[in-house]
Amino acid sequence: MGGIRQGRLLPAGQPDRDRGLEPPRPARPTELGWDLDAYARRVEAFGCRAIPIDGHDLGEIDKARTQAAGADRPTVILARPRKGRALSEAEDREGWHGRPLPAEMAEQAIVELGGARHLTVRGPLPEGGSLRARPSGEVTLPRYELGAKVATRKAFGESLAVVGARSDVVALVGEVDNFTHGGGFRQGVSRALFRDVHRRAAAHRGRRRHVRARLRPVRRHLCGVFTRACDFIRMSAISAANIRLCGSHAGVEIGADGPSQMALEDLAMMRAVHGSTVLYPSDVTSTAYPVREMAERSGVVYMRTTRGAYPVLYGLDETFPVGGAKVVRSSPDDQVTLAGAGVTLHHCLAAAGQLGQDGIRARVLDLYSVKPIDMQTLVAAANATRSRVVVIEDHYPAGGIGSAVLEALSDADHPARIAQLPVQGLPGSGTSAELMVAAGTPAARVAQAARELLDA
Repeated sequence: MGGIRQGRLLPAGQPDRDRGLEPPRPARPTELGWDLDAYARRVEAFGCRAIPIDGHDLGEIDKARTQAAGADRPTVILARPRKGRALSEAEDREGWHGRPLPAEMAEQAIVELGGARHLTVRGPLPEGGSLRARPSGEVTLPRYELGAKVATRKAFGESLAVVGARSDVVALVGEVDNFTHGGGFRQGVSRALFRDVHRRAAAHRGRRRHVRARLRPVRRHLCGVFTRACDFIRMSAISAANIRLCGSHAGVEIGADGPSQMALEDLAMMRAVHGSTVLYPSDVTSTAYPVREMAERSGVVYMRTTRGAYPVLYGLDETFPVGGAKVVRSSPDDQVTLAGAGVTLHHCLAAAGQLGQDGIRARVLDLYSVKPIDMQTLVAAANATRSRVVVIEDHYPAGGIGSAVLEALSDADHPARIAQLPVQGLPGSGTSAELMVAAGTPAARVAQAARELLDA
């Protein structure tokens, strides 16, 4: 494909200098380069101790770590490594960053590094400790009565406490477990809960001996905090780590906390992670069931929960497998599909009631599994309602539930007419109801969008 330069289409393959483009500039050293003495003076100016070492000398590295551990003040180890070490043609030279070695140089590098070998290097294993015995038998999840108003974040905490008591689950929470309902886990499975692991790692050094690769870590926090950890989550997927994440306080539904806490981008972020699973339950029953599946599922698994308390929609024996969806309301004469998840499913049901008063029948879908999404149920609903689908979500338009629906129907080669009702613009602070109205997602707006599709 060609390029455009000053309004002129240039043919593909034309050299950069002829296309008026500058060649990429090579990476340059930083201001101080490898002047370890200068770095040491800066470190010492802050009252710290500086230990300059050869970054490839294992003896120096070990000695410096020992000195730092016994120091009476903060210590900074300044290591001087050499990129491309042991490859004579490239060692410590500029211009090799991000460039693959030519075949002949790669062969020479193997020779200079000692030739082809088949070595297995194992690090030291933790000393002592063993996993405490857990009760065996079936996990009995919490049960909630139909119509009772309970927050899904609360149901996650109660379900995790039950699952954690009978499996190798380790829960990690920050200083917000009162918001994310981590107290039940702490009381029932105290030795497997780590509070504020970043600041209190030293205090839990003994407990870390119990952590093995077979444990199942579950991290709980506010949704907005997870967006700050995007690169760590992305790298977890690249490293084939198995982690379970639960975020609460998402969307404009949280109200007075304001836009800095609303996490209107979290579904997009988590859906984009390689091999991830993204769940967004609408009531406590649909929250409790997937918690057990999360503990057994590999890869990055994310569940978005709601701050407010909403009515229980499902009976005690309903199941919610990953990759599924629920048809909450339907009839043979449905004219339009209303699809939501989490808090917006309740708006869909209210809108369906309003439409019913006008003789308009609406099918309601609960897309609790956002990734993977239930393409079969989506296509069936679109076919039954003559391709009229309204998608409502408490999330920005890009990458959310509407995007997931559009992608699924596109993959199925289904020409549905989609009306998307995401959050538009920058929200403010107010009550949940006020912000939902401002965002355009209440039942009246959903019903209006459905009528517009019918009139199109």
